[in-house]
Amino acid sequence: MMRCISESNSHCRLVGATIGLALAAAGLFSNTAYADEDGVSYWLPGRFSSLAAVPAVPGWSMAEVYYHTSVSAFGSAAAAREIRVGRIPANVNVDLNLRLNAQADLLLLNPTYTFATPVLGGQLAVGITGLFGRSAATLDGTLTTVVGPFATTRTGTLSDSITSVGDLYPQVTLKWNAGVHNFMTYLTGDIPVGAYDPIRLANLGIGHGAIDGGGGYTYFNEKLGHEFSAVAGFTYNFKNPDTQYQNGIDFHIDWGASQFLSKQLFVGLVGYYYQQITDDFGQRPILGGFRSRVVGVGPQIGYLFPVGDWQGYLNLKGYGEFAAENRPAGWNTWLTFSLSPMAPTSTVVPTRRIVTK
Repeated sequence: MMRCISESNSHCRLVGATIGLALAAAGLFSNTAYADEDGVSYWLPGRFSSLAAVPAVPGWSMAEVYYHTSVSAFGSAAAAREIRVGRIPANVNVDLNLRLNAQADLLLLNPTYTFATPVLGGQLAVGITGLFGRSAATLDGTLTTVVGPFATTRTGTLSDSITSVGDLYPQVTLKWNAGVHNFMTYLTGDIPVGAYDPIRLANLGIGHGAIDGGGGYTYFNEKLGHEFSAVAGFTYNFKNPDTQYQNGIDFHIDWGASQFLSKQLFVGLVGYYYQQITDDFGQRPILGGFRSRVVGVGPQIGYLFPVGDWQGYLNLKGYGEFAAENRPAGWNTWLTFSLSPMAPTSTVVPTRRIVTK
C-alpha cells in the first residue's frame, strides 16, 4: 500500500489524478473504429499508458475523456462490414476492391472509488464508464461477385452515422507499491446496452458481451523523474446473438514512458500492440480466420494543477497506427481531464498549541 509522505506529495497527487485517466480509458469503444467482427475488437488499444499501475489517493474520482479517431480499411477488412449489413451473399466469390472510412467523436464519463482499506496487501478500486457520441462510416469502391459462369459488378457508396450512447464498461483494479516498483491486476468487461443494430454500417455498441483481464507494471523514480508502464491482458468475447458471430481471443499490451520536467509537468511516448490469437467463429469463408492486428505509437503530455480542494489533471496523447491486418487503422487522440482527492501534505498530525495571555 502506497503511503503519501511530505517528500512524495507531488507523486501522490499526480497518481490520484491519473487513476481517473487509466480507468476512463478502459471503457472506451467505438464500433465504427474497431472490432474483430468487422475487424473491430472489444479492447480499445491505448486505454492504459503512463503511471497505470501506481496506487491512487483513496476516495472518489471522476474522469472525462474526449476521444477522436479517424481510420480506414481496404480489402477483407472493408468487405467484412458490407457482409455484416447484408450487402454480400455468403455463397459467392468476391473481388474485395473496397475502402472503408470511419470517424468517431466520443465523450466518456468515468466515476471511480478507491478504497483506503488494503485488500490482499494492495489497493482496490472500482469504476464504471459510460459514453455518448457520434460514429460515422462510409464504404465505397467496386464490388465484383461471381456465381457460376455469371459475374456482376457494382460501384457505389454506402454511408451511415449515429449519435447515441454506447455500452457500459465496469472495471476493478488491485494495485501494490514497493518503492519505485508498482504492480497491478485488473478485470473489466462489456455490458452490451449501447446503440447497436447488425444491419447498420456504424454503431456505438458492439452487440455482444466480453470479459478482459490482465496485469501491469510501472517503474516510477521520483528523484530522477523517470517513468515506464506496461499493461498486458487477454479478451474473451461472447457470441453476438444477432449475427451468431463470435470473435476470437485477443492479446494486447499498452505502454507509456515519460520524463517529468517538473513536479507538475511531464512529456513522453505511448504505444500499443494488439494481436488476435485465435480465429473468429461464424465468419464467411472468404474472410478465413480473420485475425486482427495493429500497432500504434505517439506522443503524450500531462499537467497537474489544483482545483479548490481537489487535484486536477490534464493529459493529451495521440497514436499513429501501422502494421494493421484485418482491421481498420489510422490515428486517434485522447484528451482527458480528471478530478481526484488532494493528497494530504503530511501523514504527521500537527501539534495543537494553546496560547494564553
